[in-house]
Amino acid sequence: MGAQTLMRVILDTNVLLAALISPHNPPNAIYRAWRAARFELVTAAAQLDELRRVSRYPRIKAILPAHRVGTMINNMQHALVLGALPDLARDIEVSDPNDASLLAMALASEADYLVTGDRHADLLQRGRIKHTRIVTPAAFCVEAL
Repeated sequence: MGAQTLMRVILDTNVLLAALISPHNPPNAIYRAWRAARFELVTAAAQLDELRRVSRYPRIKAILPAHRVGTMINNMQHALVLGALPDLARDIEVSDPNDASLLAMALASEADYLVTGDRHADLLQRGRIKHTRIVTPAAFCVEAL
């Protein structure tokens, strides 16, 4: 009997921040599930940099102490951290550069899920990219946890 492989999941930066803002929401449940080794989190050096940058915004600093974001970034060093991301194929259109990096992460890691809370982006409307399903945090909790 072979070892079971964990599903691979990418969490959009907005989901990661939402996990820290409230202990009673789907993003927090997802983050706790990862910390309990229920799936493999996929991230990239660029996303860790984005987390550091966004955590310095005044509206984020007002609700999230820097040490909580720092602890999350330290924890994420134990995830599958991708280095340089490949460029997306020309036929994959995205309106937001951050979405491009998320899609590149999905393709490079063959992730099972990309979880985003950004309803204004094109990601959720896309629904999937190759093997990776693109869902909201609430949908991920129902389908995968």
